[in-house]
Amino acid sequence: MRPTVTVDAIKVDQALYSFVNDEAIPGSGIQAREFWSGFAALVRNLAPRNAALLARRDELQAKIDAWHRAHPGPGFDRAKYKAFLSEIGYLVTEKEPFAVGTANVDAEIAHIAGPQLVVPVSNARYALNAANARWGSLYDALYGTDVIPHSEASRGGAYNPQRGAKVIDFVRGFLDQYFELAEGSHRDASSYSLGETGLLVKLQNGKSTGLKNAAALRGYQGERSTPAVLLLVHHGLHVELHVDRSHYIGRNDPAGISDVVIESAITTIQDCEDSVAAVDAEDKIHVYRNWLGLMRGSLEARLEKAQNPIIRRLNADRQYRTLSGGELVLPGRSLMLVRNVGHHMLSDMATVGGAPIPETFIDAAVTLLIAMHDLRGAHAGRNSRTGSVYVVKPKMHGPDEVRFADELFVALEAFLGLPHNTVKIGIMDEERRTSVNLMECIRAARDRVAFINTGFLDRTGDEIHTSMEAGAVPRKSELKKAIWLDAYERQNVDIGLACGLRGHAQIGKGMWAMPDLMADMLKAKVAHPLAGANTAWVPSPTAATLHALHYHAVNVEEVQTQIAKRPRASLDEVLSPPLVGAPRWSAPDIEEELNNNAQSILGYVVRWIDSGVGCSKVPDYYDVALMEDRATLRISSQHVANWLLHGICTSEQLMKALNKMAAVVDQQNAGDPTYQRLAADPDRNIAFKAACDLIFKGREQPNGYTERILTAARIERKALKA
Repeated sequence: MRPTVTVDAIKVDQALYSFVNDEAIPGSGIQAREFWSGFAALVRNLAPRNAALLARRDELQAKIDAWHRAHPGPGFDRAKYKAFLSEIGYLVTEKEPFAVGTANVDAEIAHIAGPQLVVPVSNARYALNAANARWGSLYDALYGTDVIPHSEASRGGAYNPQRGAKVIDFVRGFLDQYFELAEGSHRDASSYSLGETGLLVKLQNGKSTGLKNAAALRGYQGERSTPAVLLLVHHGLHVELHVDRSHYIGRNDPAGISDVVIESAITTIQDCEDSVAAVDAEDKIHVYRNWLGLMRGSLEARLEKAQNPIIRRLNADRQYRTLSGGELVLPGRSLMLVRNVGHHMLSDMATVGGAPIPETFIDAAVTLLIAMHDLRGAHAGRNSRTGSVYVVKPKMHGPDEVRFADELFVALEAFLGLPHNTVKIGIMDEERRTSVNLMECIRAARDRVAFINTGFLDRTGDEIHTSMEAGAVPRKSELKKAIWLDAYERQNVDIGLACGLRGHAQIGKGMWAMPDLMADMLKAKVAHPLAGANTAWVPSPTAATLHALHYHAVNVEEVQTQIAKRPRASLDEVLSPPLVGAPRWSAPDIEEELNNNAQSILGYVVRWIDSGVGCSKVPDYYDVALMEDRATLRISSQHVANWLLHGICTSEQLMKALNKMAAVVDQQNAGDPTYQRLAADPDRNIAFKAACDLIFKGREQPNGYTERILTAARIERKALKA
């Protein structure tokens, strides 16, 4: 038993209590006694409500399961199904139209369209890299990825001038497209300088020209005659032209351009949830300490690069001169949001009567307390310049749970002495009960909502679980073609715009999960701004820089104006689960699907349980590196549980696949000296057994979530190491 401290009948883990008192509170403007007494009152008042909401989830799912058992197969009467969902309260009646009133929202959320990074805050280096990814070198992003085909010019070891020339040509095309010259091309430039009225570009033919749109020039660094940096703007996104004729690239460039740096990750979600593996007070303190370092500006990460030690810190703001002689300052970092855990997770970091309390209460209280260093501390305004805190709330089911989240933050603001609605909520549209009631969910937080998004992965896992008893689902590759998915993606934007989110909130789209396939991302992810989303998730700073190009290509504000005129996506389509009537897959097809799922589950679970890594680049069945987190695990485990239930495969077939894929995952991790092989003794391997439980106990897991099994296995694994 870990030592605890009793506070108003609540027992708090001693280490967590000490962290809050000794590290989080000093400099926040809050006294320890008022924090803990306020927190204890919050727990007493709201914990029973949280339990009732979770019980309501289970009650509704039991009724849906029973209905599908009575009306099996994909041919059920959709009208009767919809009426049934309304009758049991799963589907609520939409009220009159309204517009959100969210105030004091930072421009990065309210007005600027651009990429959004999601990063495990448990990893200090990743967290800092993400926060600093507000600006990224377009030269580096192109040179280091497959956007420039390696078959044409290999990256190799030392700098390859041939590859560099292709990068430079690509970027000159970008400049010509969005910062057009009045005459000629940026490819023809021999020098850049500043005149009385704007940019002067001398061409290699001796002529001089300027920008076709003179207003695109915002500022500069250096001297007017020989600027070191020129600052341009397009669609609200800034671009820096770096001029340095002493640089190894600039000295060979006719105009001396050494780099082009662009605004990239406009916002970053520092994640305490799906991408971290935090199972106890020790883990959570580490997570909170990193968040504290970000809010105070003190977080550091040490790493070795080319055998040289480097200390990574938060970037400073960027300063420029304007043509009129004034000063211009732009943020050097992404605007940071924090994602708390869902309502369904309980933690013994604090207990009442020996029972664990909702972990989301602890997350909300501690992350908001820490954010007060940005609101009131010595570095106030380092993150939010409007005095807001942005908390992403995942896995909420319907309007009642969103309303409950609002009440949670009302209580926190009260005992922390913060103005009402200081906390802004991000509503993740990733559970079906939220999707089909999205307008009422937004209404429930109408003066707090600053973010909605679609999350295909968790949403698919919930879709499978909710309709588990209805019939067999198709193969995973076919799920993306299901009728509900397109309707769901369109409806999210339609409702967001109808509720007046423009100018108040982000409408987001999901993750690009293949971090090594940037050429494919550059072709495909432009679909997100074209769909009316003013942000979308990316897996790395490099991906953010490349995805930023899409927001230059697409004027999201204009797209949203057109989308607002279209008919709303069909709710009937959203309520059409992906089912197959009479599956006729061949034995090899079924075996391949089982292998694919088994490999995905084992590859992720072994790192989560053995190493405590919640998000990592995991090779899939076809050896394509994918960014995996609990959302992908939820799909795979629920998919196989569904096939078992409906007789597509047998338990014996599945165990054969798991054992076979254990050897494959072992081989994929052969280069890791700390890795413990799954296939050596699977019956005694904690990770292997957890993978089996995720499948064979998948139907009984509330909403198909994976956290309970993962957490129990990780705690068991940590105990062996202790």
